[in-house]
Amino acid sequence: MTSQPSAGRRRLIVGNWKMNGNRQGNDRLLQEILQGWNPLKDTDTVICPPFVYLQQVAQALKSCQIMWGAQSTNAEQAGAYTGEVSASMLADMGCRYVIVGHNERRRLQGEDNAQVAAQYTAVLDAGLIPILCVGESSEQREAGQALATIESQLHAVIDHAGLESFAHAVVAYEPIWAVGTGKTATPEEAEQVHGFIRETFGHLGQQLTILYGGSVKPSNAAELFAKADIDGALLGGASLNAEDFIAVCQHAESADK
Repeated sequence: MTSQPSAGRRRLIVGNWKMNGNRQGNDRLLQEILQGWNPLKDTDTVICPPFVYLQQVAQALKSCQIMWGAQSTNAEQAGAYTGEVSASMLADMGCRYVIVGHNERRRLQGEDNAQVAAQYTAVLDAGLIPILCVGESSEQREAGQALATIESQLHAVIDHAGLESFAHAVVAYEPIWAVGTGKTATPEEAEQVHGFIRETFGHLGQQLTILYGGSVKPSNAAELFAKADIDGALLGGASLNAEDFIAVCQHAESADK
């Protein structure tokens, strides 16, 4: 079933820098973004740098409508967790959003559904907005298990935090086979999964912001954003290029729903 776009759903573009950047390069990128930036009326934008550059990004964006967020968090509030960062620390830094359950955290750091659910709750408890990532591998898709995989990832969080918690959250669908590979789900494939996710949340579905993440770039953004259930994007590589980042944001703003 294809839903009708809700007037209450704002569009959202999130730039995930991943483990990229240095102070000089970040300054140049941020200056280029700000120089080319035009205020957006219907689209929120977020940049998520590595932890060590949060202060630099916050300083650069303090007078801009672009917000900043974090790429991950620990589920604990404080304690003997060397190398970890809590959600309350991120709130103290002025973050507004936190990515949880990104496929690279699940695959490379071994974060399972239970850990992701705990992180999601910690982000909410800190007064921040979690961006919950879900998605299937190429093997799961080929085996016909894509929707079942996504459903299990969603229900692990729903069972832990409650359905109503998603009134204050964002979901990002990132097919693992399309992340950083140059491959992209067709707009129809992405829309099908977004519609499934929206239906999973019942009465909350129509107000839930759902992003697509998987090699989104200026050349395919407009076609993706034209779909009723795709509310924006979780960007990787495109967020590291000012021209591409701005172009994708502008496509979101002008999307004809």
